[in-house]
Amino acid sequence: MRCDVLAVGTELLLGQITDTNSQWMGEQFAAAGIDSLMQAKVGDNLGRIETLLRRMLADADAVIMCGGLGPTHDDLTREAIAAVMGVALEFDEAVADVIREMFAARGRRMAENNLRQAMVPVGATVIPQTRGTAPGLICPVAIDGIAKVVYAVPGVPHEMKDMVQRAVLPDLLARSGEAAVIRSRTLRTWGESESGLNERLDGVIARLDGVGNPTLAFLASGWEGIKVRLTAKAPTVPEADALLATWEADVRSVVDDIVFGVDDDTMESVVLQLLRERGLSLGLAESVTGGLVAGRITNVPGASEVFRGSVVSYASEVKFTVLGVPEGPVVSEAAAAAMAVGAQRVLGADVALSLTGVAGPAEQDGMPVGSLCVGLAVGSDVRTQTFRLPGLRDQMRQMSVITALDFLRRTLLAG
Repeated sequence: MRCDVLAVGTELLLGQITDTNSQWMGEQFAAAGIDSLMQAKVGDNLGRIETLLRRMLADADAVIMCGGLGPTHDDLTREAIAAVMGVALEFDEAVADVIREMFAARGRRMAENNLRQAMVPVGATVIPQTRGTAPGLICPVAIDGIAKVVYAVPGVPHEMKDMVQRAVLPDLLARSGEAAVIRSRTLRTWGESESGLNERLDGVIARLDGVGNPTLAFLASGWEGIKVRLTAKAPTVPEADALLATWEADVRSVVDDIVFGVDDDTMESVVLQLLRERGLSLGLAESVTGGLVAGRITNVPGASEVFRGSVVSYASEVKFTVLGVPEGPVVSEAAAAAMAVGAQRVLGADVALSLTGVAGPAEQDGMPVGSLCVGLAVGSDVRTQTFRLPGLRDQMRQMSVITALDFLRRTLLAG
């Protein structure tokens, strides 16, 4: 069963509202084993809505329309569906009574145009509204003699979610006649380009193409690394998870050196967990990142169990007087090492990570823009590394965060 999504509203095209509804519906369809291969947006124009709906129904078994069910003149979803069905709209007195009663219960005057929401295409089934005034619709459609269905739900997120879970998903599953689930596993990687990762995984991808299930996709996420997503479809959750486990092992056998987490893991959550498991506390000394690493760390629930604090030593004088960095170039591995030792001492931390670098606009201490020097003090052991990072100022600083944390992660794993 394939159900595609059509979001209605000019405000979506103008960027005035972010379409989170389509994303949420895609997640629900995947969890229920319903294929959804297209999501589209269209403005409040009757001709364009009707044209796009017909086009989508040519390929899909069902289309769920979100939005355009309100009481105003530009709410045109009902009219478009009726046109595609080849039927008229009729006034549903039962729906009208519900709308009147809702306004009366709230002690508010009802404008007459609210009764536009009681207009229903002939032959459609109403999805009762429990949270607002606009009911949803289940509308049977015949396209070239093939039975299909159009669902219409409000654009208000909590109203939409209620109707999808209460009425749309059960109806879709009943029509499909099959029980299936779609499960995904996402491997989070850092340190390889998308093209390089693709090249390394060519053999796995070829084998996956041969069997067709699961599928593999790359998702670039800027300074969060490259995600490798495996998606499997099976009759049950355990069967889907077994497929994923088998192919995850194959992927890891090739690229496990750059995999730092799974699904919702972040580099900072992984690092904090490694420190927690080892009973180690963490302190930071930040220059080029200006507190960005501390911000990421403290955004993880439970970080206080591990994290001591950060010295944001942006000015050279702070490096010298607070952290004990010797006078001289402040963008160097020697300075990074002294910063880490100083942070370890000042913050009373078992482990201290330091970052100093050049984000631009010009080189500093003979180091080109994009240079990052990382220092790491673990007990009495101190090590450093210099990285060359791409991008403009903000991108370089953001990439510095995850690069430094990955340096710490790899060190902890190496013991």
